[in-house]
Amino acid sequence: MKIKIYGDGANIKDMIKARDEGIVKGFTTNPTLMAKAGITDYEKFAKDVLKEITELPISFEVFSDDFDEMERQALLINSWGDNVNIKIPITNTKGESSVPLISKLLKQGVKLNVTAIFTLGQLEELQQAIYFTDSIILSVFAGRIADAGADPMPMLKKARNKLFGSYDNVEILWASTREVFNIIQAEKCGCDIITVTYDIIDKLKNVGKELNQFSLETVQMFYNDAKKSGFSL
Repeated sequence: MKIKIYGDGANIKDMIKARDEGIVKGFTTNPTLMAKAGITDYEKFAKDVLKEITELPISFEVFSDDFDEMERQALLINSWGDNVNIKIPITNTKGESSVPLISKLLKQGVKLNVTAIFTLGQLEELQQAIYFTDSIILSVFAGRIADAGADPMPMLKKARNKLFGSYDNVEILWASTREVFNIIQAEKCGCDIITVTYDIIDKLKNVGKELNQFSLETVQMFYNDAKKSGFSL
């Protein structure tokens, strides 16, 4: 596969393991994942990660709803390492566009990861603000789009092949991955990156497995678990 797999989570042990196994080409995290992992000191967590992971790219997200404060946080986080991308949500919680801030940060040479993109209109707005030399990741939340009953693939194909086909430094990222098959779908769309949780990374060993054998292993699992449970009728 040509697509780059980025580990998505907030557990340093998982990140180091995936790095050491050579599976991932980068990492992403966000405030929700950090909260679920019980992290209370954002800066300490980020700097601990960056001590361990010095070469692969890693995205850390701002967490303000105010654009001036987003900018301050972005510049601070950017100072923590050369391998850092700053995640900026496409809007704030009021639905106000972050594109002016994104444009401002790009002009300052900040490497960005624009997150929570759901619509073609958002991508088209970004296209107007991005120069050919800008280094930026565009994270389209394909899994959540599919959760809404919509097919994300046509939008991702258009983003990669038409809107940003000639932009060498713009990378299209399939976000909110739900299953291993999403990796295949993302590659078919021409996505450059897919974020994958560590439980899905563990399932990559099943790719290419012969399905009759997989069926047999599944039946054996059901049988063994029922036996261990002592079920009787």
